[in-house]
Amino acid sequence: MSDRPGPHRIPLATRAIGVITPSANLVVERVTAAVLADFPEVSAHYSRTPVRGSKDGHPDAYDLDGMLGAARLLGDAALDAIVWNGSKGASIGFAHDHALIATIERETGIRAATSMTAIESELRRLGLTRVAVVTPYRGDYQERLVATLAGEGLTVVAEAHAGVADNLAYMRVSETEIAALIRRVSAARPQVILTLCTNFPAAWVVADLERETGLPIWDSTLAGVFAGLEAAGIDPHPARAWGRLFEGDEAP
Repeated sequence: MSDRPGPHRIPLATRAIGVITPSANLVVERVTAAVLADFPEVSAHYSRTPVRGSKDGHPDAYDLDGMLGAARLLGDAALDAIVWNGSKGASIGFAHDHALIATIERETGIRAATSMTAIESELRRLGLTRVAVVTPYRGDYQERLVATLAGEGLTVVAEAHAGVADNLAYMRVSETEIAALIRRVSAARPQVILTLCTNFPAAWVVADLERETGLPIWDSTLAGVFAGLEAAGIDPHPARAWGRLFEGDEAP
């Protein structure tokens, strides 16, 4: 008889998180699956909302029809939480994320969260206001994002962007280029570096660059996983290997 473990030995997930992701995104599922490897009791279930190309059909708000369609399908599974793993709130304002959460919860009866409300909550909890921002975006969108964060009371002391215009191409920015962008903004010594865009594969370099720079780096895709765990009432600390966002109560 083979000594290989059979399917019956795989831990049975008893908790479930629903994840809404942009339709052109391949990074969210990959990062979520990698992080949840530390949480065998938790399964992730995905639904998509239309986001494609270089033009946003709803530049100043969310496509609520798309969002709620995705949320309702997830709601059919009676999950523990639903999270929007997207960073658009950084460019249109956090109030839109709070309104989205309230609408999803009203429509589904399931607790909801977003990547950006998780980041906002941690910034406020720790009293952090001086941030640096790294994204894959082109310059005009980056300018809008920085202005929006300033309107939220944050001082952006440095920014760097890859200059990519197409949603599908964000995921193709290399880890080497992402690391270089992070190193560039770290010279300004912000209180925290934010890597924003959930189709931007920054999650894989966060822990190493935190050790190298001595600065916390909060990635929006990782923040979406963090938000989903917290909304489901699950301690996120077992994922601390993914960076200081998961470490808990200590200020950076």
